[in-house]
Amino acid sequence: MRKTIPALFIFVAILFPFVLSSCAHISTPILVDSDNDGVPDNYDYRYDFTIPQYYDKCPTSTPRGVKVDNWGCSLDTDKDGVPDYLDKCPGTPAGVKADKDGCPLDSDGDGTPDYLDKCPGTPAGVKVERDGCPLDSDGDGTPDYLDKCPDTPKGMAVDQDGCPLAAMVQPSEAVSAVETQIVEKGRVTLNVEFDFDKAVIKKKFHDEIGNLAAVMKKYPDLKIVIEGHTDNTGELTYNGKLSQRRADAVKGYLVEKFGIEASRLSTKGYGEVRPIESNATKEGRQKNRRVEAAAEYIIKK
Repeated sequence: MRKTIPALFIFVAILFPFVLSSCAHISTPILVDSDNDGVPDNYDYRYDFTIPQYYDKCPTSTPRGVKVDNWGCSLDTDKDGVPDYLDKCPGTPAGVKADKDGCPLDSDGDGTPDYLDKCPGTPAGVKVERDGCPLDSDGDGTPDYLDKCPDTPKGMAVDQDGCPLAAMVQPSEAVSAVETQIVEKGRVTLNVEFDFDKAVIKKKFHDEIGNLAAVMKKYPDLKIVIEGHTDNTGELTYNGKLSQRRADAVKGYLVEKFGIEASRLSTKGYGEVRPIESNATKEGRQKNRRVEAAAEYIIKK
């Protein structure tokens, strides 16, 4: 019996050459990599012949040699918006705002980034602790840059200037002695002595000067003239200048260490002309290198 070829088979056989010819005209997609980062710009034309699918999301901005992610964009490991190759502060914590260099913002410029800064808005140039707060060396609650009385004893109550409250200053026998002399005589010789040819105040005389400061705090209208003296070693003119430096040193100490207003203090150097002991002995010369405090008015009893 004679077999017949199905009509469908004949139709497919006739159509097949035309299908092959049509496929031959389908162009192979050309992969373009504009920035040579290894990620092609247009990834696949096979399923959409009208709108190319772009694989590289950063086709023109990646510099040569820079590592990229799967989308062709420069790596940004800490996700701060600044690519690694430009990031000067890699490892910025997540969510922390960064500047153009990839470093955490430091709005007040104190060296402590905002996210760690417990005292934002610190004035320019002020030294700070690790937490971004101004230094407070004596721990009195008043930062150093505002503290008119540094080195306040621990635990002592202070005013807004960092100085001990007048009401809190406990009068000692030494303070009372200074007060008595000023009240009765209008002046007091301070137990502040200087080395030969020096105008440097030694730490051991801190309390002596503090006694005068306590009296001045008790009598806020009291004004004092600090008088400097020398022995007779050296030229008269030079000794006059040296005694002036000594008086100025005590004034500065009262202002800087105890917060006494500079306007309440004046100075005068007398040189060698007012000795209290003989300059013929070493001990006498040491006594003559001194400072006295004279009241500009007599305190009423």
